[in-house]
Amino acid sequence: MNNVRTVSDTKRTFYNLHTRPINTIYRRVVEELMVEMHLLSVNVDYSYNPIYALGVVTTFDRFMQGYLPERDQESIFNALCQAVEQDQQRYRQDATRLQAIAQSLPVQDLIAWVSQTTHLDKDADLQAQLQAIAHNPNFKYSRLFAIGLFSLLELADPELVKDEKQRNEALKAIAQGLHLSEDKLSKDLDLYRSNLDKMAQALIVMADILSADRKKRDQRQQQASTPVTPPNTNE
Repeated sequence: MNNVRTVSDTKRTFYNLHTRPINTIYRRVVEELMVEMHLLSVNVDYSYNPIYALGVVTTFDRFMQGYLPERDQESIFNALCQAVEQDQQRYRQDATRLQAIAQSLPVQDLIAWVSQTTHLDKDADLQAQLQAIAHNPNFKYSRLFAIGLFSLLELADPELVKDEKQRNEALKAIAQGLHLSEDKLSKDLDLYRSNLDKMAQALIVMADILSADRKKRDQRQQQASTPVTPPNTNE
């Protein structure tokens, strides 16, 4: 008997947990992230690690930026994790821990540590995770894991990731150290950065549309409230 959850099962669970409607522009983001997390969670080679968690949290927070009502963001994220049978608090806590580590290290030290050329007495759990990834020929690489790696670099040195040459050198070192495909890592991150740009543009367009609609509505209300001058009947 096959008890592996289907994408439909995951989506049904999500919408049972988060019952409020999701704004149209964000619905595709949420569902694509949900499907990606689902497919990974049912893969036989998948295992949770904090860098993947950072990738999930970063992706959600970046693409859901500006979502209204703001209070729904937490509900959506929690439902997303629970729908794939994951602990949302673990994701948030691990992401926060890695963010603090990245911000506390010079970027070259971080690159050397992640690429396993240097061992730092910084976080024993992450050190063990990195070693396990580097020595696991069946490690299940994912786009979300790549985004987690990119987020570490971005937090350590925002200017480095903007410089194509430095960014590529850093990704090459990390890919070699963790035995990942450099080509796949670069392509996934190029797509991620491109999608961030598209989302930012879409939000600007949406804000312009909402502003124009608001002006039209205000004009109609103003016209409706302006008293009509009765005709002069004494002429």
